[in-house]
Amino acid sequence: MKTILQRGLITLLVCITLNPNYAQSTHLLLSFWHLKGNFYIFTTYGKVNGTPYPANGMYVVTERGVVLLDTPWDTTQLQPLLDSILQRHHQKVVLCIATHFHSDRTIGLNYYARKGIATYSSKATQYLCKQNHEGISRYVFTKDTLFKIGNYEFQTFYPGEGHSSDNIVIWFPNEKILYGRCFIKSTETNNLGNLSDANVQAWKISMQKTIQQFPKPAFVIPGHLDGYDAGSLQHTIQLLDAYGKNLHE
Repeated sequence: MKTILQRGLITLLVCITLNPNYAQSTHLLLSFWHLKGNFYIFTTYGKVNGTPYPANGMYVVTERGVVLLDTPWDTTQLQPLLDSILQRHHQKVVLCIATHFHSDRTIGLNYYARKGIATYSSKATQYLCKQNHEGISRYVFTKDTLFKIGNYEFQTFYPGEGHSSDNIVIWFPNEKILYGRCFIKSTETNNLGNLSDANVQAWKISMQKTIQQFPKPAFVIPGHLDGYDAGSLQHTIQLLDAYGKNLHE
């Protein structure tokens, strides 16, 4: 299913083969899509079973600089992302928040900290990053936190375990945008993805808490693939139900 948004591709970079079985199938190393207003989705790629797979991040242009949610998965795109943002918006990235400890969210934290960007994660995420030798944020928050950067405010929310024990979501109340990352599955996928650190039994309860906390989001951003509408919340619950049913058959 295609996203309900009218999307415009902003930046085209080098194309490479997406799947060796389909010679005509290519993807961009770094691409951007305008969500609304000053909100943008960026996509980079990592390897899953030897095949490139997309990972979404988001950034917001404020009057005090750009807020980045998660880092690129591909380390070759860490600097190109900063360069593209500066060229297009004439603003530097001033803050980066990682939403859980996996490399598709954290691999660029050390690099961005060296660039003078304030990097944040939850204390739980920072601990797991250290345990798993992932990128580490310079600053931490220990509970749900409200950030105010320039003319925008947003809050972090820990719903409970799910895709990982530390996964958080980020909510922009004025725009009703829920950044869900890998905790929320795109309507374009029929599986739960990487379950190596998941608590599938707790995930559904955590999803229900999220829906109760943010009942009417205008946009929901999954960690992978397209589909930025609120239907991905119930879709994730359906995938969890199907997974549980298959386990007991």
